[in-house]
Amino acid sequence: MEGQGTTAQEITDRVRQLAASLLTADGFELVEVEFRREPRGWVLRLYVDKEGGITLDDCTQISREIGRNLDVEDIILSPYHLEVSSPGLTRSLKSEKDFVKYRNRLIKVTTRQAIGNRRQWRGRIQGVEGDQIQIEVDGELLQIPLSNVAKANLEIDPNDRSKPRR
Repeated sequence: MEGQGTTAQEITDRVRQLAASLLTADGFELVEVEFRREPRGWVLRLYVDKEGGITLDDCTQISREIGRNLDVEDIILSPYHLEVSSPGLTRSLKSEKDFVKYRNRLIKVTTRQAIGNRRQWRGRIQGVEGDQIQIEVDGELLQIPLSNVAKANLEIDPNDRSKPRR
């Protein structure tokens, strides 16, 4: 993107703003936007979800709509590939809203700074209180400031029987 005056971060921010408004109106949630150079060229990747999960038809519809709007807005001046997909079963958790939404789910958290000589934790989300997420780890309640969360992802829980198996 050099020489065009627009950084990858600026493009990501503009796409996020555009896509979030379009998707929210249709009942979808924009989970993440990535714009980066890969071996095959520039890739714009949108991770989208909705209540009950996202389908291949949803991804196709969103790709067409977002693609048309990106062409009209002329946000990206160089060639790129647009990909729309689900965040997956082990989706990342980024906001306080995510931690509240997935209460009682199993997660893995990596902290920026160690808590008791550890930076990685695996446990069940109990909630959010103030600016801290609460996770039950080995029968004890651990509180981690949101500002100390470097990375958090849902984990596949072999004991979760809430969804039918395929």
